[in-house]
Amino acid sequence: MKNLIRLLTLLLFVSLNIDTQAQKPKKIEQTVFTCNLDCSSCETKIMRSIPYEKGVKDVKVDFAKKEVVVEYKKSKNSDQNLIKAFKKIGYKARVKNDSIKPIYQQKE
Repeated sequence: MKNLIRLLTLLLFVSLNIDTQAQKPKKIEQTVFTCNLDCSSCETKIMRSIPYEKGVKDVKVDFAKKEVVVEYKKSKNSDQNLIKAFKKIGYKARVKNDSIKPIYQQKE
């Protein structure tokens, strides 16, 4: 009988914990990076790599402005890690001033 009560109590706590986690909005951040884009094939190279970095949700490349906009989960990645990812594929990127915008997204 005691084991049954313990099991039911444990199940109650687990179900409450899962329910509260599902209700929290997930924080998405949008950052604009300036990048040394030389040609239109640079866009292709970026789109083959950066969207697959951990936590990245969306990537937009603007070749004319030499900018890359990245939306990512702040809990899984950071601007510094994304700058390292750009460096791995041969680009020098930096965060554009005043470009960081937190975006709140509900359940996925």
